[in-house]
Parts: sequence; C-alpha cells; structure tokens
Amino acid sequence: MVSLTALWLPIAVSAVIVFVASSILHMVIGHHRNDYKKLPNEEGLLESLRKEGLQPGYYVFPRCANSKEMSSPEMIEKYKRGPVGTITVVRSGPPNMGKYLSGWFVYCVVVGVFVAYLAGRVMGAGAGYLDVFRVAGTTAFLGYGLGHAIDSIWKGTPWIISIKHILDGLIYGLLTAGTFGWLWP
Repeated sequence: MVSLTALWLPIAVSAVIVFVASSILHMVIGHHRNDYKKLPNEEGLLESLRKEGLQPGYYVFPRCANSKEMSSPEMIEKYKRGPVGTITVVRSGPPNMGKYLSGWFVYCVVVGVFVAYLAGRVMGAGAGYLDVFRVAGTTAFLGYGLGHAIDSIWKGTPWIISIKHILDGLIYGLLTAGTFGWLWP
C-alpha cells in the first residue's frame, strides 16, 4: 500500500496536465464548438423567459407532479404537442470563466485523489509502470469520461456530444495514467 500523502506529486501534476490538455482541446482544437444549436427567434424566447422571472435552476417541460399525472390524457397530449425538454438557468451576467476554470481544476485534483486512493490501496511502492498505468487510467476514465453517457440516456443529449465528452475523458484518463506511472514512488 502507498499512502495518499506519498502520492501528492502525481495528484498535482496530473491535475495540471489534464487542465492544460482540456484547455487545448476546448480552446485550440475546439471540437465541442458546434455542440450547441442556436434557438430560432432567440431574442423573442429570451424576452418571454425574462417575463416569467425564471430563477436559476433546472427545469423540465412539460413537468409532471407524479407518475400518475404522467399517464393522464392531458399530459400525454402535452408530450405529443411538444416541445419536450430541459432547461438549466444560471445566474444572469457574463460567464464567470474564472469560477468555472477553478472549479474544473479542483475537480481534476479530486479525480487525482480518488485515483491515488485506489491505486495506492491495490499496489505498493515500486509497482511497475504498466500496472500503475492500468489501475490509474481505468479509475481516471471513470471519473472523467464514463458518466457523460447518462446525459444521453436521461437528458436527451445527442449521443455524438456524449461520445466526444467520453473521448475527452479517455484522453484525460490516459494522461493521468501516464503521470501516475511516471511519478509512482
């Protein structure tokens, strides 16, 4: 077994490497640039939503109070007429990229801590590079990538978008694996 404190360096370095790699993927390569569509008559819809005074939150439409209501003729008709979807409303104002990026970096550190915890429990000091790579990479991929499938299953996110995020997670997992294998005590 290897303690978490002995793995602080691979945790920190992998978080920095993943943070830089994600910046390159998103800002330089920009492969998520076309993931979002513009609403038709965006300004009219935004004005309508402003009049409703929506507070930040996660909304589903049409919304059922319970499963019994979901099968009512009125609700079935609402579903048929559409649209059906979800909206996430955030606080008004320009995007706070500092907050988002710092949150992402903290998440990278948290994934690194879980990778270190699991790898440190199943391998001892001096473990081989490939053994560390396998355990660390699998754990990191679970943290960075696999959960995105839920968005397509439950929220209707197009599968191509989830697959891109899963591939990002695979890249981050491989980078984390390489870092842990390289810096393993």
